[in-house]
Amino acid sequence: MRVLRVSHSAVVDEWRGRERALTELGVDVTLLSARGWHAGGTPVTLQPRPGERVVGVRTFGRHPALFVYDPRPIMRTLRTSFDVIDLHEEPFALATAELLLLRALSRRSRRTPVVLYTAQNLRKRYPVPFRWLERWALGEASGISACNADAARIVEDKGFAGRARVIPLGVDAQRFTPSDVSGAENPAGRVGAPAPPAGRVAAPAPAAGRVGAPAPPAGRVAAPAAGRVGAPAPYRDPETAEITVGFLGRLVPEKGVLVLLDAVAREPKLRVRIAGSGPLATELDRLAAARGIGDRVEFVGAIEPDDVVEFYRTLDVLAVPSLPTPSWTEQFGRVAVEAMACGVPVVSSDAGALPDVVGGAGLVVPAGDVDALSAALLEAGGVAAGELRVSGFARAAECTWNAVARDYLDLYRSVVREASDRPAELEVVVVAYGAPAMLRRALEPVAHLPVTVVDNSSLPEIAALCDELGVRYLDPGRNGGFAAGVNVALGDRQRPGADVLLLNPDAVISADDIAVLHRALRADTALASVGPAQVDEDGHVARVEWPFPSPGATWLEAVGLGRVRRPGPGFVIGSVLLLRAEALDQVGGLDERFFLYAEETDWAYRAHLLGWRHAAVPEARALHVGGGTSGDASRRDAHFFASQERYLRKHFGAVGWQSARLGQWLGSMARSVVLSGERGRAARKRAAIYRLGPVRVEGRFRAAADGGPR
Repeated sequence: MRVLRVSHSAVVDEWRGRERALTELGVDVTLLSARGWHAGGTPVTLQPRPGERVVGVRTFGRHPALFVYDPRPIMRTLRTSFDVIDLHEEPFALATAELLLLRALSRRSRRTPVVLYTAQNLRKRYPVPFRWLERWALGEASGISACNADAARIVEDKGFAGRARVIPLGVDAQRFTPSDVSGAENPAGRVGAPAPPAGRVAAPAPAAGRVGAPAPPAGRVAAPAAGRVGAPAPYRDPETAEITVGFLGRLVPEKGVLVLLDAVAREPKLRVRIAGSGPLATELDRLAAARGIGDRVEFVGAIEPDDVVEFYRTLDVLAVPSLPTPSWTEQFGRVAVEAMACGVPVVSSDAGALPDVVGGAGLVVPAGDVDALSAALLEAGGVAAGELRVSGFARAAECTWNAVARDYLDLYRSVVREASDRPAELEVVVVAYGAPAMLRRALEPVAHLPVTVVDNSSLPEIAALCDELGVRYLDPGRNGGFAAGVNVALGDRQRPGADVLLLNPDAVISADDIAVLHRALRADTALASVGPAQVDEDGHVARVEWPFPSPGATWLEAVGLGRVRRPGPGFVIGSVLLLRAEALDQVGGLDERFFLYAEETDWAYRAHLLGWRHAAVPEARALHVGGGTSGDASRRDAHFFASQERYLRKHFGAVGWQSARLGQWLGSMARSVVLSGERGRAARKRAAIYRLGPVRVEGRFRAAADGGPR
């Protein structure tokens, strides 16, 4: 696989570990980086290692979102064919727009799948034109890597059609090690390896530990105290032993350094070593003295990258006490993972992504809570130290460059739809709501397959039925709707990597027809989903293929010209629908905002935006009763039209929805006048729903009673 990566931050040698690890996995990586950049306030010049395939590109501007590259070397590089172009820049950045434009102008690369990166975990509405650039970039992307879960959700909500992958930032397992462990032996370099025995020598020599005393030479850190991380620690009296707490980062209020000083002042056993630069650097002497802890605070100053590991090794605990602000919060917290890899327990605040990074492997306290921070530092440096080292090594192992590279390779394979050599497997998912007798009829023909029944009604009768038939039963404990039920099963797969058959409890399909569906799906690598022909209990054939809804199509139907709509891409209804594993991997699960109906339409449309197709397989046939688990037609109508509103708002915006709403209302009003009897009454009812707003009408039903089946 040939990959072009573009990243201004790759100017830092440490941050090119991803590309080196990808190369070791057999990926042919070409890297374009900034020639020079300011990293953490320090100028950095690109210095490639021998044999490293990285090209420095001149940049104009210094802000990460407001700079652009010299286009000439990029245009020359795009003359080469690549399988994936990975832009390690935010979707709203000028550099991203520049690279997408150059790709569009390149004859050889204009169809190459693009992967973007995001760390932005605050929901921001950017001013024009950045809002437009972001929308364009998300529409062009075939994949996105996010360094935290909030950032992934934000780009999905803003319009990315697929599933944003959460991939951590990496650390070098060869560099970041406990003091007595070589890189090859680092416990953080292999998941599941035993951590070194608990034990830690206390602190650096006190002589260097006073604010106001001569600081170590700029950029250098004193050697760690005698003793080895991983070796049994000498006896420490818990009543008197000091705990050395470290802080590494920008010296600004939002990084929480003042909160840390307050926490140290609460507890005499705590000492603190502060490394970094920033506006507060000149104030530390005064701030520490004002709190009466001048003799327990050491300001190390800015640290050269080569000396960071030695700094961690002088600590008993690392503190990351960041404070979120309206415009900033922690996007990852790389220092926490680096410290864990060095065998240092971590205590962090709950700002931004820190709970995801530290939680379970360190201690997390409320941001700004001085007492909680002080107590957690004592615990992490004392009774919990051994346990936290073990969990910290395990967490750091998930963030080594090798682990990160494997995650990126999986992402690349999903966007190029690389064929798998594994045999095609299949599992069945049924979302049930009451009607055990009907569910039995659906399950009996497929009970020999891996089947999961998600029971939104939590009925003991359904649990007993599943036990009788030998199929797996899951009770989510709530009725979150069809999409939520499907996602429960997708999150707990029986056959990870298998294709998934969604089967309604009011539908019946034989094992032979499922086999026909499966062969058809696997015969065409562009198909994301297939469905069988369907008949009702009277043998009437039902339509299963439909064009995607749109505001324009709504107006054609309103004026009676729906039949003249040009054929175009469409979807297959979800009552019996087989989903391709690779498409699920790229697109993700169903959108749970669709309580009932249109969830498969939305999923299919997102897959379509990513280049997939959908088709009916007339050689396979299924029986579908339709609305079989609900006898309330009014409630079904409310859910149906509300889902249409959600779909149109999501994919065509508020203006698109209001246009479609007007068309639906006018068309329904016209039919209510022209048509008589039941058809006229149905048209008037539809007009009333669209006048009031379908989602509002649905809300009244859901407020009246929690539940709503399919």
